[in-house]
This record gives sequence, structure tokens and C-alpha cells, in this order.
Amino acid sequence: MAELDPGWQHDESPFHSVSRQIQARLGMGDKMAQIGQRTIRGFLPQQHRDFYPQLPFLLVGSVDGAGQPWASIVCGQPGFLTTPTSEQLSISARPLAGDLLMENLHLNAPLGVLGIELPTRRRNRLNGKVSVLDEHGFAIAVDQAFGNCPKYIQSREPTFIAPADLHPGLPVLADQLDAKSRAIITSADTLFIATSCLIAPESERRWQGVDISHRGGKPGFVAINDDGSLTLPDYLGNFHFRTLGNIQLEPRAGLLFVDFETGDILQVAVRGSIIWDGPRLDSFAGAQRLVDLQVTQTRLLPGALPLRFTPPQYSPVLPV
Repeated sequence: MAELDPGWQHDESPFHSVSRQIQARLGMGDKMAQIGQRTIRGFLPQQHRDFYPQLPFLLVGSVDGAGQPWASIVCGQPGFLTTPTSEQLSISARPLAGDLLMENLHLNAPLGVLGIELPTRRRNRLNGKVSVLDEHGFAIAVDQAFGNCPKYIQSREPTFIAPADLHPGLPVLADQLDAKSRAIITSADTLFIATSCLIAPESERRWQGVDISHRGGKPGFVAINDDGSLTLPDYLGNFHFRTLGNIQLEPRAGLLFVDFETGDILQVAVRGSIIWDGPRLDSFAGAQRLVDLQVTQTRLLPGALPLRFTPPQYSPVLPV
């Protein structure tokens, strides 16, 4: 007989208070309390342990010494992600050349990860702390593990390029968007966003630290404003409100854009604020809210990703 899944086994809520306030504001407080207890776990369930080893890449959220979140991607042939136990995810890979993740990794460093299988639109998330760090990679001790729905994910097939064809350029740093960065963002149908709640009281962040999440839309769904800031529409989602709750608490965030054709990686440090209602929402089809993002730094890693992807099959639930 199959063993019952115990779900969340702690007295504290799996959501910090600001996320709970947003849930309550939208009339979802009681429902999400029940869903969180049932679907968020302090370990990797078997389906997650089977899922991660299938992946050729993993999204990682970290924070630097100043507390700025950064979103990163690490790659390896399927099998580079393993789960020695249900409480640990092991990553046999090093960060991409020029990625600040290398500097942000240290024992007990808080990390958020997102495993996403683009061809099937499956995704699972994990928050925890670095428990192993060596020349082969690193491992994360699980604090929370949970799945997400397939909404807004564009399906595309990844392929590794030959090592001889990988020619990453030197990082290009700036404090505002340049022409190359603007071109990547304007054509993007996908981004990943890292946030943190590390400034919350200890009692509020026992099970959180750093988080990384996916956002998707039609190409150009992220607006570049006249002043060089960005606006990200927030569509109907799973009501966890981890990203928005973290931004409400700690405005700094890190964005990651992938050029799926060239392997260019664009990392953007931002400060966010949430627009809950008003006429601006009418300019973004399907948006429930908006997130305005002031750019503070950009890091372009030319040709750093050893993967290339087929053209996308757009999510059938994208706003028209």
C-alpha cells in the first residue's frame, strides 16, 4: 500500500507574513493555507527525485555580499542533477563563465532553484542552503520543495553544442540597458526572477531565503519604459505570491534573460515596486498587477550558454 504524503510537517506556515497578507488581500488566505500545508514539503517527493536528473539545466537564485539577488543558470548533461537523499539536491556543474554565482556560493548560502523541463512545461522549485561545495559543484539541503503549474511556459527543445563551438565572450557590465540588452529583452518570451526575504525577522524566514521563479508571455511582454526601467505584467498564477511577497519586503531582485538562439545570457539587477490597480493595467492584456523594475546593473555573458533551442511553441494560455 502506498505511503501517504505527509505534506508540510511544521507548525510555521510555509509562506512568510507578507505573502500571506497578499493572499488575504485577494481573498485566498484560507484556501492557500490549506494548499500550502498539502503541497509544500520539507523534502523532495519521489516524483521530484525522478524529475531533476532528466534536466540539462537548472535555474539558481543567489544573493551577493550586499544582499542583491541574482538569477543564474547552470548546465550539464542529464544526470548532472541527483538526489542522494530526499533532503538533498546535488549539482555536478560549475557556474557559467562570468556569472556571479561562483562568488555567491559558500557553505550555508541560501539558494532558490527552479527545475523546468521546457518540452513538457513541467517545473518544480526548491529553496534551501548550500551543504556541500567542492571542485565538482555543490549540493543544497532542502528547506522547501514544491511544484508549479505549466502556465505561460513556452515549449522548446534544447540541444548541447560541441565544446569546440562554445566561445563565451568576456562579461559586459553596465549600470543601464544598452542596445544589446534592449534587443534581448524586447524579443524575450521568457524570464527568470530571483528574490529574497533575508531581511525578514528570523521567525518569518525559517523556511525561506532566496527564491527563483519563471515568467512568460508573448515576445516583448516585458516593457522597456522611456526612462530605461522595465514593467513586468503579473498574470493569474498559483497564488503563492512568493515573488511579489519578497519584493514587497525586499525590493531588490535579479532577472535572467536567455537568448535561446545565440546562448547569450543577460542578468539584470533591479529594484521592484508593485502596481496593484489603476489604468496602466489596461495596457497589458491579461495582467492582474504590474511590477515596475528600476535597473541598477546589467551583466551580459555573450555566448556563455552551451545550449541552443528550437523555436518556441507558445503556451496556449498566454493572453491574446
